[in-house]
Amino acid sequence: MISERYDLWETGEYDYPVAFGFIPNLVGYLHEDTEKRPCILVVPGGGYCVVSPTEGEIVALEFYKKGYNTFVCTYTTNLFGIAPLLDQPMKDLSRAIRYIRANAGAFHVKENELTICGFSAGGHLCGSVCVHYEDVKDENPKYSDIFNRPDAAILSYPVITSGEFAHTGSFECLLGEDYNDLDKRKEQSLEFQVSKDTPTTFLWHTVTDDCVPVENSLLFFNALRKLEIPVEMHLYPVGGHGLSLANEETSYEDGGCVQKECQSWMELACKWMQNI
Repeated sequence: MISERYDLWETGEYDYPVAFGFIPNLVGYLHEDTEKRPCILVVPGGGYCVVSPTEGEIVALEFYKKGYNTFVCTYTTNLFGIAPLLDQPMKDLSRAIRYIRANAGAFHVKENELTICGFSAGGHLCGSVCVHYEDVKDENPKYSDIFNRPDAAILSYPVITSGEFAHTGSFECLLGEDYNDLDKRKEQSLEFQVSKDTPTTFLWHTVTDDCVPVENSLLFFNALRKLEIPVEMHLYPVGGHGLSLANEETSYEDGGCVQKECQSWMELACKWMQNI
């Protein structure tokens, strides 16, 4: 396996005011042969405050074992609540998609088979790029003409809505003082932003999620269905939030987040990708 880190922004391009030296980046997990493979770009959650370690490398390696060339995107987060993120995470993820496609030959990936896989707030970030990709331009001539729309999306217990069933902390990190601006908050509520060009999507969620209610996935599912966009959704009757692979490897220290019934999502997502 070839594993390397790639900074997404060049000197002078990245200006999030409280980054404290952090640069958004990709870490790749690539097969050593030259076979062109489909690509999975994993986007962990963390409420837009952190990037969860249990939803990154471990997930990417599981997809790697199944034959994909994979990456993990570590994007800008608002750990201290000092400066709102606004569209910076979308810029990071869009640059990540463009970066992979720009280097598709070196990475041995099929640039038209790039699936993003987001968890929780990372699911909101993936969904945001799916519905707003046309709005995220790139001024760097290396990437300005490269398409940033993913070919498909896997959204795992995603944050979707800023309405009744919102995970409010995620939207406070994004909007800061503008959180109380209803129009700006609605722009971040993805069920209202779906268009006919939104990519095909795979959703999974637990009915008993007590952090990001299952209604988030249901709202996005219904928005996609209304426009006849192919979508597959799996609801599991039991399980909390932040399950990741739902096994002991991604569990918390106290053994939480092991849910055998939910472990099927990975196999189901891989079968879905083979048929889209």
